[in-house]
Amino acid sequence: MSDRRESSLPSRDPGALALPPPDTARWVPRRKAAVVAAVRQGLLSLGEACERYTISVDEFLSWQMAFEKGGVPGLRVTVKAPSGQYQTKLVGNNPTG
Repeated sequence: MSDRRESSLPSRDPGALALPPPDTARWVPRRKAAVVAAVRQGLLSLGEACERYTISVDEFLSWQMAFEKGGVPGLRVTVKAPSGQYQTKLVGNNPTG
């Protein structure tokens, strides 16, 4: 098995979560959800999760809140450009704005 593959922590639950490797750089919603679920189920403490994945408590809590509000899809990152930039991209070169 490759080092980059998801790793499982020992668990009493036969359907244990597949956790991302500690050196994960690309945080897709499914990986964030796995970490949130592991903390919720007591497989990792909040401190262990933050240390293992080098994330802040605030970042983890934002994942948890997003997961509670919208499930796995709620963990998607969306970046909104200022409306003027978005409008310019749609309209093209518009010297007036």
